[in-house]
Amino acid sequence: MSITSGPCVFIWNHYNVIMRYKVIPEDFVVESLLQRSPLSQGRYSVYRVQKRGVTTLHAQRHMAARLGIRHSAVVFPALKDKDAVAIQYACVRGSGPARLDGPGYTATLVGYSDERLQPRHLRGNRFTVVLRDLSSSEAAHIQRRAAEISQCGLPNYYDEQRFGSYAPEFGFIGKLILQRDAESALRAYLSQPFTGDPPRDAAFKALVQTRWGDWSALFEAAPKPSNARSILTYLTDHPQDIRHALNLIPARLLSLYLVAYQSYLWNRVAGRYLGGLLPTTRALAVLGEHLPLYETLPEDLATQLRDVQIPLLHHRAVFSEARVAALVSAVLSEEGLTLRDFKARILQKAYLPAGSRALLVFPAQLSVTEAQPDDLFSGRSKMTVSFSLPRGSYATLLIQALGA
Repeated sequence: MSITSGPCVFIWNHYNVIMRYKVIPEDFVVESLLQRSPLSQGRYSVYRVQKRGVTTLHAQRHMAARLGIRHSAVVFPALKDKDAVAIQYACVRGSGPARLDGPGYTATLVGYSDERLQPRHLRGNRFTVVLRDLSSSEAAHIQRRAAEISQCGLPNYYDEQRFGSYAPEFGFIGKLILQRDAESALRAYLSQPFTGDPPRDAAFKALVQTRWGDWSALFEAAPKPSNARSILTYLTDHPQDIRHALNLIPARLLSLYLVAYQSYLWNRVAGRYLGGLLPTTRALAVLGEHLPLYETLPEDLATQLRDVQIPLLHHRAVFSEARVAALVSAVLSEEGLTLRDFKARILQKAYLPAGSRALLVFPAQLSVTEAQPDDLFSGRSKMTVSFSLPRGSYATLLIQALGA
């Protein structure tokens, strides 16, 4: 279990291991890894961008302003955390200057590409993380767990960053969409509060809950500019056409809502798959779920599980393994859904992706330094853990697993 307070993350669990990370941005360094090195020439200039304490979108907007182009013309294939030191890549069409500097970032031209950078051009990320506020016994435990994870991997669950659209009051907007409940999905979209909402946004969202259906009043209260105003303009003229109003939400957001729910269900299926194969006395806490975590794997089982892929739930998903099919059926029954519901029929431009995900992930080059005196927590120790993960796997889960 973890608590985030500002940039610092504090982790504790049932195994008496307590640690902090992200106390300062330099405690968490992440570097994107390209599938191949940039070319010596090409239609797009490729920049290596190092940032600290700013979002990827901040760097994107500032780079675009410096270049005199639209911010969308500066393409980042991935977003990185604000509260970290992040090294990532961006591209712009044509030739650009050798270096761009701005508040919180530096961008250096490293080569060229024949096409715009996309997520598929990234093979993963390299992490260097400082773990702080450790006792000597906790540091020794982390050393042991690192050796076990290097040998046996860990479950490839999605972590909570995937579920930013979830709210306890509404659940998953993606589930509401699959249930074809357009009104509840739209209401959740317009009224779901987030930590850090500006006062006007918070007041508007509270008003949505009490004045739902009074489209004119809600339009007057909606922040400017916002997608909410476009939706409410339409509803003022077409008060009953909730389904079309739902489709006025940007397709990118609708897709994120669907994928968040799909990922949540994958976690549940994968957790039950593992839990049915071996005794698991430990767990990883993700969105209120306690997902099974093993310490070590028998050699024959490790060989069996290394190549297991669990399909993502999709209306055309095929489950070649009977155990997986049974687990999917049980989870969907609990959710009140069937696979046929995963076509998202009430949406026009967003859909669920097909495919599968590896059951286990094996960090590359996982290493942990010896414990050293912690310069920020007197009388305690710190240690640095380094590792690489494939794209789509979560460093935060590995850190949690080190303490489990």
